[in-house]
Formats: sequence, structure tokens, C-alpha cells
Amino acid sequence: MAKHSNHVTSVATLMGATVAGAQGSPYGRIREFAVLPAADSSHVHGLVLRPASARRGDPDTIVLVTDLLLTPKIGLHLRESARPTILPTDETYLLLERDLLDQQIIDVHGHKVVRVNDVDLVWELSSEDSSVLRLRIAEVEVGMRGAIRRLLKGMLPAGALSRLTARLTASVIPWDFVDLIGRDPARRVKLKIEQNRLSQMHPSDIADILEDLAPAERHAVFLSLDEEVAAEALEEVKPRMQQSLIEALDSEKIAGIVEEMDPAAAADLLSELPEERSEAILEEMEPEERQEVEDLLEFPGNSAAGRMTTDYIALPVSAIVSEAIDAVRSFEGDNETITDIYLLDEEQRISAVVHLVQLLLAAPHSPLSELPHTHLVSCDIDANGRKVAELFDKYNLRSLPVLDHEKRLVGVVHAEQVIALLRAEH
Repeated sequence: MAKHSNHVTSVATLMGATVAGAQGSPYGRIREFAVLPAADSSHVHGLVLRPASARRGDPDTIVLVTDLLLTPKIGLHLRESARPTILPTDETYLLLERDLLDQQIIDVHGHKVVRVNDVDLVWELSSEDSSVLRLRIAEVEVGMRGAIRRLLKGMLPAGALSRLTARLTASVIPWDFVDLIGRDPARRVKLKIEQNRLSQMHPSDIADILEDLAPAERHAVFLSLDEEVAAEALEEVKPRMQQSLIEALDSEKIAGIVEEMDPAAAADLLSELPEERSEAILEEMEPEERQEVEDLLEFPGNSAAGRMTTDYIALPVSAIVSEAIDAVRSFEGDNETITDIYLLDEEQRISAVVHLVQLLLAAPHSPLSELPHTHLVSCDIDANGRKVAELFDKYNLRSLPVLDHEKRLVGVVHAEQVIALLRAEH
């Protein structure tokens, strides 16, 4: 058997192949490849066989890969100890032919949606017991080679087909870079197919993938994301797509996602919804987050106030460096947007702006007011989007404080919000 270990094959190649019994006589033909994601998502758990003796209406059986032998004389056959069982009907398994071939998958390395033409498999010996056979899922075929292999199977001799496809350029995705798309979220949970790899992608890449998918798959993928990742992705898609993603969700589910969004982005989203729907979502939100969003909904969307966030760090002018560091550590907003600390006087007006990097260079007990300050550029709460964009461009800003009519700090506009504004206008 050692000569046949690490032998490359595929779902299309093996489909319909005969598996012999322990004595060499035909036992059945391969109908499917069953994976048990809860135990091992990288190997085929068992082969689904149609027994040669089966009558019409008889169920298929499943035999564990570890109960198989692959030898030069007989080929693929059962061990003496093999005990095929009836294939369960409770959706326990992921079936490679049914659930993958001709289906869309997410290439989390290439950040795109592709369609599967075949799945490459590798026969190998167990690292723990060299007498035990395993069938590893190596990669998925998304190019012409896999399609030709399936199209011409049965029309050409196996050897000729193998030689033909060997001359074609392979277009494959390693199995580790694949995330499955299931239309039924409940089945995804039951199979324990996790979306961790997708969640590690940049939100804008997730947004691109969502926009590339058909509605059913798009909805399933969006539901599989945790609330924080879903919120980040929702901020990246276009308004019409936002509404499509949330229209089938109940208000409580949407509220959980909206609470994780930047307040300005959340206000933009809710402003595009019917008033009754928006109010229902707000009712499900936590009081603090709801108040922030409700305040922003009062302003025009293309104004500084409509684009600002209330997530920023402001401290009394008397604060010291260690207090600023504690404030950064406890900040519950998006840490990546924090570039400055605003020092406020008793009237809540900005006295000075300290760049975050200055905290790293100063002693813990140093007064913030004595650190080097950045030049203060601000805008009025009524400033329109064009004025805000001009200030960002002129002064090369990363953030812009927004002041009310009494010159008090009420919010901050970040560069990403300006980019979203400009994108919306075009």
C-alpha cells in the first residue's frame, strides 16, 4: 500500500468507481464523499456507496475511509473488519459532490467568489498508523481543467482523459483558503462550519464578496458573521445593498449590528429606512447607543453634524498623560480612528489638541497641557460636506472636530467618513 500513498485523485475521477469487498468481488459504487466538519474538516470521513446488491428504494451505505485499503492488485477495497452502515438522513455530513460541485465558494485568500468544478483529493497514510488510509481534501478546482474532467468523463478512456487534463493549466484554491457558502444558516450551524477565515478579512473585501453573491447566498454569509464583523461590512456596502442585507432580519438582530456600527454610519443607515422600521430598531438598542444615533438623525446627512461621530476622547485641560493612556485603553469605539486627544476647558471648548504619539514620548505624570500641541482646525456644526472635504484636503487632516454654535466640541469627523461622503456623491 505504501506505493499508493499520497496518490492524487479527485471527486469527479472517483465518482462512480467500484469499491471491492474484502475478498475482491464488487461491493458497490461511490456515490458521495462525506465530510464530518465537527470532527475534521480537512479529510473525507467516509465514502457513500451504492451496494451492488441494493434494490430499488434501498438506502445507500457509508464506509469509513479508515476501513478501506488501496492495493495494486485489487485497487480500492474493504478491510476484513469493515462494517458499512446506513447513511444518516439528518444532514450530519457535508457531501462534497452535492454541497461543493457547481456551487459558489469564498476564496478568502484571493478575496473573491468562485464556482467549483472539481475537488482534488489525496490518498495518504495516517501519520499515527502507517497501515491506516486517509483521504485528504487538497484543493478545489475552479478552472477549465476540472470542468473538462467532468465533461469528458465516460466519453474518453480514463488514461486518455488523465493525460489530456494534465496538459491543462491548473486553476485551484487550497482547501485552507476556502469558506463554504450555505443557503441554510441552521444547517451551517449544525455542521459546525465556521466563518472564522472570512471574518479575518478586511471589511471592504467582505463587502465586495457580499455584492458578488446571489441573494440567498449573500443573506446566508451575512447571517454567519458576528455582529462586529457584520457591522463593519455593512458600513462598506452601498445603501441599497445595506437595505437588502437587513430587510429579512428582525429588529432585535439589526439593533445588535447597528450598535456595533460607527454612530454616523448607523444614522445614515436608519435614515434610509421607513420611519416605522427605523423606530422599531432604535427601540431595541441600548439607551446610550440609541441616544447617540437619535442625536445624529436630527442633522442633514451631508452636513458636518450628519457625518460626525460622537466616539472620540476628550479630557479636562488639567489631565495628565497617565489619564490619557487610561482613556485610550478604555475607549469602546474604533481604536484605529483615534489620532488626537482633545483638551477641554470648563465650557467644553477645545483648549488644545494633543497627538496620540506624544503620549508615548512623555512621562506618565506630565500634564497634557505642557505637551506639544497640533494646530487646531475645526468646523461649524452647520458646515456642509463640501466644506468639510475642503478642510481635510487643505490641511491633510485625519480627523476634524465639530463645534456647536457656542464653540463647544460635539463630535469629530474622521477621514473615512469624508471618503464615504464623497463616494455617495458620485
